[in-house]
Amino acid sequence: MTDSGNSGEGGVRPIRLARGFFTVGMWTMLSRVLGFLRDILFAAFLGAGPVAEAFLVAFSLPNMFRRIFAEGAFNTAFVPMFSKKLESKDRPEDFARDATSALGAALFALVLAAQVLMPLLVLGMASGFVADGRFDLAVFYGRIAFPYVLFISMAALVSGVLNATGRFAAAAAAPVLLNVVFIGSIGIAAYRGLDIGLVLSCSVPVAGAAQLALVWHAASRAGFRIIPRFPKLTPDLKRLLVIAAPAALAGGVVQVNLLIGRQVASFHEGAVAWLNYADRLYQLPLGVVGIAIGVVLLPDLSRKLASADADGAGNAFNRSAETALALALPAMVAFVVVPLPLTGVLFERGAFSAVDTAATANALLVYAIGLPAFVLQKVLQAPFFAREDTKTPFKYALASMLLNAAVAIGLSGVAGYLAAAIGTTASGCLMAYLLWRGSRGMGIAATLDKGFRRRMPRIAAASLAMGLFLWLVRERAGGAFELDGIRYAALAALVLSGAAVYGAALLALRVWTAAEIVRTVRRR
Repeated sequence: MTDSGNSGEGGVRPIRLARGFFTVGMWTMLSRVLGFLRDILFAAFLGAGPVAEAFLVAFSLPNMFRRIFAEGAFNTAFVPMFSKKLESKDRPEDFARDATSALGAALFALVLAAQVLMPLLVLGMASGFVADGRFDLAVFYGRIAFPYVLFISMAALVSGVLNATGRFAAAAAAPVLLNVVFIGSIGIAAYRGLDIGLVLSCSVPVAGAAQLALVWHAASRAGFRIIPRFPKLTPDLKRLLVIAAPAALAGGVVQVNLLIGRQVASFHEGAVAWLNYADRLYQLPLGVVGIAIGVVLLPDLSRKLASADADGAGNAFNRSAETALALALPAMVAFVVVPLPLTGVLFERGAFSAVDTAATANALLVYAIGLPAFVLQKVLQAPFFAREDTKTPFKYALASMLLNAAVAIGLSGVAGYLAAAIGTTASGCLMAYLLWRGSRGMGIAATLDKGFRRRMPRIAAASLAMGLFLWLVRERAGGAFELDGIRYAALAALVLSGAAVYGAALLALRVWTAAEIVRTVRRR
């Protein structure tokens, strides 16, 4: 039995697509859980104090450039081109080696320049630090941590090779290593009485090297020995750079959005840390759903378009958007209804006070409103990148940046540090809307199919039912989340019972019938 999702020589069967989502989602979930453990330890030992804020700014610098050059530019251009070369067997390994060599050379020069320009980089990210000791500390930590950008960007490119070949496990598992190294570093520093900020900064490039080693070994086992060589400007590499340039600009715009928020926050003591902890919470569903779908969907769409399977591409797009919202909507509702219990139980201990909990919970609530839009961006960008169109998303990102700047700066005098979160949420919603509107004429997302239109109102209703349940529990048992003896069990019970209510509502509303599930599994 066939369907539109399987037509085309190079199409990926729905069951393989689902397995890809599951593999990436499982490893991303493990990474996020370990990340929570890392943040819990971080909050307990450093709280929202100057060392915490200095390290967070220092660590964000290599991550900012990674997102611009590797994930924002090279990978969005590289994966579709590599997928098509793999499909046509047009020397994909040589193309991967040329791309890796060019990226590595550019990043090595960037690392050297950053060592000299680090004070300017920190000033551009958190000028509010200049008035106190956080500035010098952030510069010191930043110089130590910045080489991470070289390792993690190379790892991202090699991960693109693995994802394009349908091997998702190693690339998805790599971020786990970062959290393992961080957790180990905090534990060792605390046990030995060392400077936790300094030890964490030193652990950043170590973790990047470990991630690169993992994915490079996996690619070698898959038959792709991506050994860098002296860069040369081949026709394919020229085309890659032409496609990547607008994506780099778009990635730069996204990072400017983050810079605007961090600049606003840097003038409020503790706010950089509060926003970071809130960001970590809402990034859990964003990472598990959005990244999983983005990583799996982009190479799948590229292959289907290369084989002229527009129907299959449309089916993959609709199912991805549907899955994303089925997990993002209940997460948004939960974060809006019970932000204080979540934040308090997870972070409030040691150096992290009740004031920090309240401030972080408020930021989480604001971020949560934009969560469906943030997740949908991952899905809506894929049709553009699969068609090697990086210019259109750049234009949309520019518009969202202007809105973010207007909101974050304009409201900073009224809303304080929350203006940064409000600006991020508003710009994310605008970006998702523009991507959706622009995708309608592409033949992939031109229309939402009957399955999507039937399921979405029911998913929304199930999410609201879960939200009502969580609100009732919060009103009746709110004090349980503050008692040391039972608050962990109370939060676990709240999360599990909320998930059960949501699952039961999905079944009662017949969002997915048993027959549909069986048909999906049996499709050939």
